[in-house]
Amino acid sequence: MAFDGITIANIVTELNQTITGGKINKIAQPENDELIITIKNQRKQYRLFLSASASLPLIYLTETNKPSPLTAPNFCMLLRKHIGSGKIIAIEQPGMERIIRFTIEHLNELGDLCTKYLIVEIMGKHSNIIFCNEEDQIIDSIKHVSAHMSSVREVLPGREYFIPDTMQKADPLTVTSEEFAAHLTGKPMPLAKAIYTSFTGISPVTAEEICSLAGMDSSVPAQEYSADILLHLYTQFEIYLSAIKEDTFSPGIYFDGKEPKEFSALPLSHFVNYTRVEYDSVSEVLETYYSTRSLITRIRQKSVDLRHVVQTALERNRKKYDLQLRQLKDTENREKFK
Repeated sequence: MAFDGITIANIVTELNQTITGGKINKIAQPENDELIITIKNQRKQYRLFLSASASLPLIYLTETNKPSPLTAPNFCMLLRKHIGSGKIIAIEQPGMERIIRFTIEHLNELGDLCTKYLIVEIMGKHSNIIFCNEEDQIIDSIKHVSAHMSSVREVLPGREYFIPDTMQKADPLTVTSEEFAAHLTGKPMPLAKAIYTSFTGISPVTAEEICSLAGMDSSVPAQEYSADILLHLYTQFEIYLSAIKEDTFSPGIYFDGKEPKEFSALPLSHFVNYTRVEYDSVSEVLETYYSTRSLITRIRQKSVDLRHVVQTALERNRKKYDLQLRQLKDTENREKFK
């Protein structure tokens, strides 16, 4: 799925249009790795869902609520204490990282105006929600990561917050044509893979789309293309990503019949065998996509369980039938010899 830096950029744009300047009204933690933050802004109420689940990290606006435990977890209580009535003054995405940084102003116990940061990292099994002070020092996080768990970065109270640069990827929005070609030709791998492993926030699906728009074979290494062809690829790369700079996203879901196969914040023209349905909101895309996929998965699982029960019953009945046939045959043979 294309939950890449482009999708995050679309989410940031949507959140800036809806909840920036809003006041936090309620903070709940329905699951160990989930938060639901209610924000009031411009006489409207918004519900922001945050999940740091290792299998399904998410962030989107929703109208759906979830029941919370009677006793709030420690992380939830900490957030309520510091930013329970705070004001969201900025929402940013560092580079094209899969990270969203909320800047929140609040009054401390002495009535002084303070700033805190709530940082949501959508990074697969490394996803986290981290709460920091003005000096980027970690106050707490929804998941603690010790040195035994990660040699790259500890996520513990008192540690300095930083974004680990483990892949050393370039920013796709600022890269020059010369740097672009150098990154790709320096990697002896298929062109699409060279693109998504070289630039931050680019998913395999997006890399395939850029190759398709340029009319290039994504399975061929960049070294086999001429400088002019790579310049043509860079031009398509720039054009495709210009929508991010201009905030002209078009979120949609690609369906195979009624089953959602993929979602994206920008069109994917190489998905010719699927039907694209556009939505006004990327939040609606994410909620619809994952809820529909979850429903289909549950139905399939139940059908597998049902088929297993039916198959087991059939096997038992076949064995009983075979046994009865043998008993009947034995009885008939005995009757003949009487």
